[in-house]
Amino acid sequence: MECDSLRDKLDAYVDGELTAPEARRLGAHLRQCSGCAADALARVQMKRAVSLAGKAYKPDPAFRQQIEQSLKQSAPAGKTWGWKLVLVPAVLVLISSLSLLFLVRRESGRRAQVFGELADLHVSTLASATPVDVVSTDRHTVKPWFEGKIPFAFNLPEMQGTSFTLLGGRVAYLEQSPGAHLIYKLRNHELSVFIVQERGTEGARWAPEPVTELSFTFETWSEKGLRYFVVGDVGAADVESLSKLLRDAQ
Repeated sequence: MECDSLRDKLDAYVDGELTAPEARRLGAHLRQCSGCAADALARVQMKRAVSLAGKAYKPDPAFRQQIEQSLKQSAPAGKTWGWKLVLVPAVLVLISSLSLLFLVRRESGRRAQVFGELADLHVSTLASATPVDVVSTDRHTVKPWFEGKIPFAFNLPEMQGTSFTLLGGRVAYLEQSPGAHLIYKLRNHELSVFIVQERGTEGARWAPEPVTELSFTFETWSEKGLRYFVVGDVGAADVESLSKLLRDAQ
């Protein structure tokens, strides 16, 4: 059965390890099969629970200090000042290079962390029996619903005459910060739009164009203190089209 062959790929799907065609095929199946959708949702919830537990338990500062002390070694004796004058500039260059590398990796890791959490939210919504809390194709119904539920306001574009259909929205939490999660339909695909406050996504290297990570296409930008994310298992051109509509609405 198709369910048996696809269910073996659910772990790879929620971890973003499938190829784009495989992810689209499995995503389409999840929209039609409640059993597989429930299994995918359970896996996403387990993944998020493990991630939160990992953040909750950090080494004690005293333990960290003990490890650092044990790694310290006394400076070798017998070194002349001449060698020190030669080595100091080289060491400074090395430290600068390592610091830059560390900064780049930290920012890239931060982006991967945010994209991973957004992918989990997108997949769990896709697999949920009730993906949205306000069900409407009318932006004048969906936008007011968020008033009082999130600490900011935003505009939504008019979708009449476009290939996209607004399905509704719900409140989502990105790193425990509340934001808007909107669902749009494009042909047989569903795309997620997340709107959060910019301060909740600092410290990441954001690309100026769509990128493909974790089997999904992402595009993000900042405007008026808000950070926008568009996520979907579609091509970059489709993500760019929806992003342009959202930008124009602001």
